[in-house]
Amino acid sequence: MKSQRLLGTLVAAIAVAVPAVPAVAATADAPLLWYEFDEASGQTVADSSGNGRTGTLNGGTWTDEGLALDGVDDYVDLPDDLLAGLDAITVTAEVYIETDQASPYFIYGLGNTSGSWGSGYLFATGNGYRTAISTCHWTCEQNTGSGSDLARGTWNHLAYTLADGTAVLYLNGQEVARNEAVTTTPGDIGAGTTVANYLGRSLYSGDRYLHGRFADFRIYDGALAAADIGGLAAHLSAEKAAEDAAAIDLGDTSAVTADLDLPGQGANGSRITWASSDPEVVAVDGTVTRPDMDDPDASVTLTATVILGTVQQQRDFTATVLAEYDDEEAVALDAAAVLIPNLDDVRSSIFLPTAGANGSTITWKSNKPNVISTDGIVNRDEPGGRTYKVKLTATVTRGCEKEKLSFTAVVPPLPAEADYTGYLFTYFTGEGTPTGEQVYGALSDGNDPLAFTELNRDSNGTAQPILTSDQGEQGVRDPFLIRSPEGDRFFLIATDLKINGNGDWNRAQRHGSLSIMVWESDDLVNWSEGRLVQVSPETAGATWAPEAYWDPAQNAYVVFWASPLFSTDDHSEGFYHRMMYATTRDFVHFSEAQVWVDQGYSTIDSTMIEDGGTYYRFTKDERSNSSSTPCGKFILAETATSLAADADWSFLADCIGSGAMSAGEGPLVFKSNTEDKWYLFIDEFGGRGYIPFETTDLASGEWTPVADYDLPASPRHGTVIPVTAAEYERLQTAW
Repeated sequence: MKSQRLLGTLVAAIAVAVPAVPAVAATADAPLLWYEFDEASGQTVADSSGNGRTGTLNGGTWTDEGLALDGVDDYVDLPDDLLAGLDAITVTAEVYIETDQASPYFIYGLGNTSGSWGSGYLFATGNGYRTAISTCHWTCEQNTGSGSDLARGTWNHLAYTLADGTAVLYLNGQEVARNEAVTTTPGDIGAGTTVANYLGRSLYSGDRYLHGRFADFRIYDGALAAADIGGLAAHLSAEKAAEDAAAIDLGDTSAVTADLDLPGQGANGSRITWASSDPEVVAVDGTVTRPDMDDPDASVTLTATVILGTVQQQRDFTATVLAEYDDEEAVALDAAAVLIPNLDDVRSSIFLPTAGANGSTITWKSNKPNVISTDGIVNRDEPGGRTYKVKLTATVTRGCEKEKLSFTAVVPPLPAEADYTGYLFTYFTGEGTPTGEQVYGALSDGNDPLAFTELNRDSNGTAQPILTSDQGEQGVRDPFLIRSPEGDRFFLIATDLKINGNGDWNRAQRHGSLSIMVWESDDLVNWSEGRLVQVSPETAGATWAPEAYWDPAQNAYVVFWASPLFSTDDHSEGFYHRMMYATTRDFVHFSEAQVWVDQGYSTIDSTMIEDGGTYYRFTKDERSNSSSTPCGKFILAETATSLAADADWSFLADCIGSGAMSAGEGPLVFKSNTEDKWYLFIDEFGGRGYIPFETTDLASGEWTPVADYDLPASPRHGTVIPVTAAEYERLQTAW
């Protein structure tokens, strides 16, 4: 592996311009310590600096790719007093973090320990990639942090420099953080005496060991310049820049009619700039101006320059921008795009578009407007009544051109009313297993809302998913199940996210999926193929924990979720979660997303219930729990009398769960089938999992923890809905 690692076929596979890259840049000073980890055996780690500062290996395995540490008790013990007399320092490391790395952990720690407390150190960690210097323990830390997790399952070059009160943190040759108010020097730690200098081991006895590999580690007396850091990292930066260049996907650019999304950042943290051969047609921000309809189509070359540290890679894309459509073309395209889902079995109000993407207007006629009106409102016959066939006619018009479309909708009568006799619990189990981020189910023990039996258990009695995703990120979290207002159709929506196998929460929040997964069913057993639907704007970094609630005032479902919104293309500025809002009738067509809740800090995991004309909304306060924010990491309750996007919500209660649990998220709420009692399950994440609370008065805002309950193993953020006897029996039989 080493510093001379070849880029291989990855670089050759794309058209790039690669500058000459030295394996190691020339620097003003030689390192004080330099481990190349090229030994084949033994417990001695040689010092290539010539200064004789050899290390002692405790455990570990020598490999062709450096030194491997097992994450259990392996580490390298460095010589004592390494930092003595240093007013400035540079520390670099070439490290690979395994995907199952437990947290908290140090990549390296130079200093002293004192029982379970550190007593002065300089260290780096990858969860919230940062380096800190301290002369006591965590309360004295002066941090330089990127705010992002270090990517796992890949090699990274880390560097930290400190001189004259300014600390700079680098990742793969590129500056990612700076702190210009550091008052501690390395030589201040232990007054020059440091007897706990480790690679792969924390200076806190309760922390985890490093599960990963080292290929290079250096300490310099003085702060290397950015160009020198870039040179040291160049062999990795070139590889990662090439990966980011290869990963750029602009979609089909052979017939462009809308603005292009030109990414400003790669997955490896690179910065991407753009040039255009014809910026009047395609600007460098992706804005497209189509030629006039009488002009020919335009061909534009877009050049992406991927910059990571001192390395640059280039890749060209050709975009053919179509001239504006004439009226005939526009009408034909807009007519072809008209889609009404489930026409052969219409059970709820439907979406009838009134405008086409290419400027046409769409008007509707119905031969039975009392069954399906021209605005899509559906009125089904009474239970046991008639099934209607309704002819819908759409007229698509632009200018003097028009086209008519005919659709036949089948509308069955309403289902017979039935009492609820049990509960279905859908959830996921976490990122700790390969299948944990899929949809699991459990059925209540009769009408007991606090006792559940897992569905779909294998021969060993272990529950298996009842729904799995093979789309998007191929993992789903936070499944939410809703029954239609008529009662005989169900929609299950979920977060499109998989953390198992990568552990990269930073990517998930800054460059995660903008879509939600959707399934639908008429019986809770047989489900449609899952589909991804984008609901978040391009300024969002993620789409988390979607839920929905039917609003009779709008004849539509209100869908809400949490997204961090960013003010910069690289998603570096503006990071905190807002609750977003959109409406839909079919979970295919969604209104444009808008901000629903913006507290100025992160709020996530909203859920709702209605009683007596009042809506009760429960949301997680995502702030850290501290003396100034004592309700951080607990649940806030609000009320409103409308689900309109601009409805006024009033404070009801906060700190829900405090005192009964260490922290809470993923609330779910439902009403008892048998009495005027409500249940609120709150997930004590990192602790006991879901803990039930109950109340007989929603308006009080007071919830009492339940002492006796029997929930499934490891349920995470999910839904409990009531089910009828027929539905209960079907679920039992199927699973």
